[in-house]
Amino acid sequence: MSTINNFGSNWARPVRVLIMLGMMVLAGCGFHLRGQAGMPFKTMYISIATPGSPFVMELRRNLAANKVVLVDNAESAEVILEIVSEESDKQVLTLGADGRANEFRLIYRVSLRAYDLKQQTWLPAQDLEQLRDFSYDDAHVLAKESEELQLQRNMQSEMVQQLLRRLSNAKPQLAQ
Repeated sequence: MSTINNFGSNWARPVRVLIMLGMMVLAGCGFHLRGQAGMPFKTMYISIATPGSPFVMELRRNLAANKVVLVDNAESAEVILEIVSEESDKQVLTLGADGRANEFRLIYRVSLRAYDLKQQTWLPAQDLEQLRDFSYDDAHVLAKESEELQLQRNMQSEMVQQLLRRLSNAKPQLAQ
């Protein structure tokens, strides 16, 4: 019995030392969890044709969490985000021997640009796109419909995060 205890204690000490060294290396290298992205502006106006879309509602929540005040008119905003279009599409990828779809591709695309009242471009006109492929089975219709809805929500959330990263790095660009 005493050899087991000695064996265990002999190994426990080096393991503790290695864990402590690992923690010190992580602390010393400047590692930290990614927090909220700071925005280079304090107020924003969002111009969009469909203001009640889930994408826009999530974008508004995330901007508010980043301490950006959303104003009701473009004249009182530092930056104007114009969402030109927001569209979802679904394409058939593969067909089975019976002619039914086996796989689909979901496409979510947002066209936007950001500028200020001086007409300086903060984000040039661009299309952001998310793609997801998923299999389909007629035997599990309800589950596959639920999966499709979840994929659409995830694409919208990822699109919001992608847009926030771009906005956090945006600067007014001088006209050329």
